[in-house]
Amino acid sequence: MIVFDKLWKIMEERDISTYMLRERCGIDSKTIRRLRANENIETKTLDRLCHALHCDIGDIAEYKPE
Repeated sequence: MIVFDKLWKIMEERDISTYMLRERCGIDSKTIRRLRANENIETKTLDRLCHALHCDIGDIAEYKPE
């Protein structure tokens, strides 16, 4: 299972709200909900997140066996 716990930590560290994330990345509220629930998202969304946060994918997502 891919989890996005690191995303929320990096956002908190950098004082970035979900509103700012939506504005910077063009990510809609449905996708934010999917990220919070660790559901499937598109790779282009991951690309947008990494670009907006200036980070690597490993900084925002992690694989955890179920």
